[in-house]
Amino acid sequence: MFSSSKIKSVDFYRKIPRDLTEASLSGAGLSIIAALAMMFLFGMELNDYLTVSTTTSIVVDNSSDGDFLRIDFNISFPALSCEFASVDVSDVLGTNRLNITKTIRKFSIDPDLRPTGAEFRSGPLPHYIKHGDEVDEETNEGSVALNSASFDKLSHQYQILVVNFYAPWCYWSTRLKPSWEKAAKIIKQRYDPEVDGRILLAKVDCTEEVDLCRRNHIQGYPSIRIFRKGSDVRETHGHHEHESYYGDRDTDTLVKTMEDLVDSIPQEDQKIALEDKSNVTKRPAPLSGGCRIEGYVRVKKVPGNLIISARSGSHSFDASKMNMSHVISHLSFGKTVSPQVLNDVKRLIPYLGRSHDKLNGRSFINHRDLDANVTIEHYLQVVKTEVVTTKSSHDHRIIEEYEYTAHSSLAQSVYIPVAKFHFELSPMQVLVTEDSKSFSHFLTNVCAIIGGVFTVAGILDSIFHNTIRLMKKVEIGKNY
Repeated sequence: MFSSSKIKSVDFYRKIPRDLTEASLSGAGLSIIAALAMMFLFGMELNDYLTVSTTTSIVVDNSSDGDFLRIDFNISFPALSCEFASVDVSDVLGTNRLNITKTIRKFSIDPDLRPTGAEFRSGPLPHYIKHGDEVDEETNEGSVALNSASFDKLSHQYQILVVNFYAPWCYWSTRLKPSWEKAAKIIKQRYDPEVDGRILLAKVDCTEEVDLCRRNHIQGYPSIRIFRKGSDVRETHGHHEHESYYGDRDTDTLVKTMEDLVDSIPQEDQKIALEDKSNVTKRPAPLSGGCRIEGYVRVKKVPGNLIISARSGSHSFDASKMNMSHVISHLSFGKTVSPQVLNDVKRLIPYLGRSHDKLNGRSFINHRDLDANVTIEHYLQVVKTEVVTTKSSHDHRIIEEYEYTAHSSLAQSVYIPVAKFHFELSPMQVLVTEDSKSFSHFLTNVCAIIGGVFTVAGILDSIFHNTIRLMKKVEIGKNY
């Protein structure tokens, strides 16, 4: 058994009797200063322990979202009709996807970007449109040539007015002309406009009647529009809402289509055309000349292009009249990050999220009206940022987002103007890792603060006290 005297021999903190100690004013002052220093340093250490610190590094991209990247966008084109607006994707590996529709929605808008109706549904279109084999012979034309005045008059006079908006220089307009004139003659013979009054086939030369074609939002040639009398008269400008025909363009098909339209209307003169129940390849034409395109596409993680343009396999476009001005409401890469999650992460990393939607709210307008064939290009360099925190020795991914830089320009081209977004993804990614702090490290630092301040204060007190004693001895020696 150990005696109490032996146990006391290992006491590191031996006590000095209180009557052998001496209090001093300097010691009291140093004690107060030491206590305040301990409290201040403890507060600093506690704040550092509670503050989340991160380490930023650059590593090779090891994305968990696979080989494809999602691009979300909402872009408004004041002068591009939804009728021909096409979203295309291409890349350096040879991918070339044209007129993507599955994940895209279109809405007709006016020049002030206000919607003019419900969603514009393009519907399935035939990959090949049949044309007639007729030769453009010098025969009497069957369709009626219209101008602005005659168009307004005849659209109110006939139950159905079918108009071919064309351009003489257009290849497809030239191919349609013989079949259209022959079909117009046949329909005129079967349904005399002066007696029957239910249908009339007409045509408009858009190179001469520019305002009339603009009023009806004609952007591709030829465009066959079906106007109905009465119930569909628009209050704005007084012209009709109408439908577009997208079927075959040979004489037999055109005649059959017109007969189906006539069959839905009684021969008696009526003020309002009845609802069309014919099986005709047509759909509502856009109510205005602008289009808002929204949705998303999935692209490979290689340099590529997102292109929005006017496209049709059976229409021609006048490049000098195409205006690809647009307003970007939203453009981002990767999965959508909720605002709440992004705000929470910004508390850790304030600079995060500043460039994930860099082009949002930007307008790109072609004010140079005298310049034709102007393509608007955006060059985007995309970098992935990943934030990882450590919980219970396991990595926990907080957020994955893609940020990008953007450089835009307007350039003239010999081709049809487009809005092009060229994107290039970096093979590297920014990895932000939370630095973990152990509680034992915090306790060690607190002990070091207390012991260090106490020791330093004791040393200073000893030096100060011995200095005063020495000065007193010297003074006493001088007196004797």
